Amino acid sequence: MRARAMKICTPESAIACVQSHQRVYVHEASMVPHVLLDALVARAPELEGVEVVHLHIDGDAPHVDPSLEGHLRHNALFVGPNTRQAVAEGRADFTPVFLGEVPSMFRASLPLDVALIQVSVPDEHGYCRLGLSVACALPAVEAAKVVIAQINPQVPRTLGNSAVHVNEIDFAIEVDRPLPQMTPAAFGTTEEAIGAHVAGLVPNGATIQVGIGKVPNAVLDALSRHEGLGVHTEMFSDGLLALATNGVINGHHKTRFERRVVTSFAAGSKALHAFVHENPFVEFHPSHVVNDPNEIKKQHQMVAINSALQVDLTGQVCADSVGERIYSGIGGQMDFVQGALRSPGGAAVIALPSTARHGQASRIVPRLQPGAGVVTTRGHVQWVVTEYGAVNLRGRSLRERAELLIEVAHPDFRAELRQAAKTRRLIDVGCR
Repeated sequence: MRARAMKICTPESAIACVQSHQRVYVHEASMVPHVLLDALVARAPELEGVEVVHLHIDGDAPHVDPSLEGHLRHNALFVGPNTRQAVAEGRADFTPVFLGEVPSMFRASLPLDVALIQVSVPDEHGYCRLGLSVACALPAVEAAKVVIAQINPQVPRTLGNSAVHVNEIDFAIEVDRPLPQMTPAAFGTTEEAIGAHVAGLVPNGATIQVGIGKVPNAVLDALSRHEGLGVHTEMFSDGLLALATNGVINGHHKTRFERRVVTSFAAGSKALHAFVHENPFVEFHPSHVVNDPNEIKKQHQMVAINSALQVDLTGQVCADSVGERIYSGIGGQMDFVQGALRSPGGAAVIALPSTARHGQASRIVPRLQPGAGVVTTRGHVQWVVTEYGAVNLRGRSLRERAELLIEVAHPDFRAELRQAAKTRRLIDVGCR
C-alpha cells in the first residue's frame, strides 16, 4: 500500500493534476465518478492528447463530444451505447481485449497515469469500498500514478476484494448523489422459449455465469425451479437477485468460493444496491480473478451463458460488431467459454434469437458480414440456442454443424440457408 495523505479538495483542484498526453482511467459501469469526469471535460481546452480509458460506463459520456477532439480522446476497452457513435466516426478508439486480461495491461501495454474512481465513505479503519464495480477499477488504483476519488455516502459497501485505503488516494472530493439504476429488460415469448431451452442445459447444483438483457433475464426466470445453483459471473443483475432471494442460488455445491456469489460488477435496481451492501453472501473481485479461465474451470459443472449478434454455419460467433461497426467488445465471453469447457461437467452456451430487425434478417447466417469480429471461434463453440432449440456443435464436422444450425434457424430462412450451405459445399448438394 502506498502511504499518502489524501487531500480533500474541489473537483477543479483535483483534476488540475491531469497533464497533457497522460492516460486517465474512469471507473466503469454504474460507478462512474461523473463530477470528476465533468471537471475533466471542463478543463479539456487547456489540455492536449489526454487519453480517457474505460469499459462501458452508465450515464452521460461528455468526454466524447466532437468539440473535444485533440484535447480528450476515448479509448474503449468495451463500447457502450454512449460511446458507440464516437468509435464509429473514428473520434474514439477501440482496443480488443479479453476482460480478464485488462488488469495486466495496466502494468504493461496500457500504463495509467491517473485513475478516477468513486468510493464509499471510509470506515473506522480508513477503508473505502469500490461499490458496484471492482472489475478493472481496483487494478487501475494499484497501477495508476495518481488516484482521484469521488467519495459518496450512497455507494454500497460491497465485500470481497473491493477495499481501497485512504492512503492509496491522492485527491478526493465529497458528493452525495444516487447511483444509476437499471430497470430489468422485459422479455417476450421468443426469449421465454430460449430461456426454457437454456435452463434444460443447466443441472441442479451447477454454477452459472450470465449477463443482462432480455435473453439472460428469460434464462434466469426459467431457472426459478432449479435447486442449489451457484454463481461465478462478471455481472450480478436483478435476475440473479430474484433467484438468490428465493433460495435457488445458495452456492452449496460450488467447488470454489463455496456458499458465496462471486462477481466483479453489479447493475440494476435500488433493491439490488441494497442487497449487495455489506452482504457477506456476495463477494466482488477484480476481472483477473473472476474472468480467469483457470479459476473458472475449477468450478464443477460451470455453465457459461452468453449471447451473440450472428453465428455462421460453421459455428463462428460474432458478438462484438455489426460488420465493421464495433457494437460492444470481446468482454468476458471467451474467458468464460474457455473456463466452462474445461470444467468437469461444464457447458458453454451461446443463446440468441433466431432473427434480427423485427424478423427481417436471420442471425444464423451462411457467413459473417465482412469485417465482423469472431469472438468465440468455431474451435471453442459448444451449445447454440435459439427459440427453436439447442444444438451441440462440439466435435461436429462443418457439414454436421450446418445441418444442426439450420434446424434452429427461423423457418423463414431455412431454405435460403440450406441453399447457401450447398453452394459452400457444407452439405451435400443432393440434400433437400
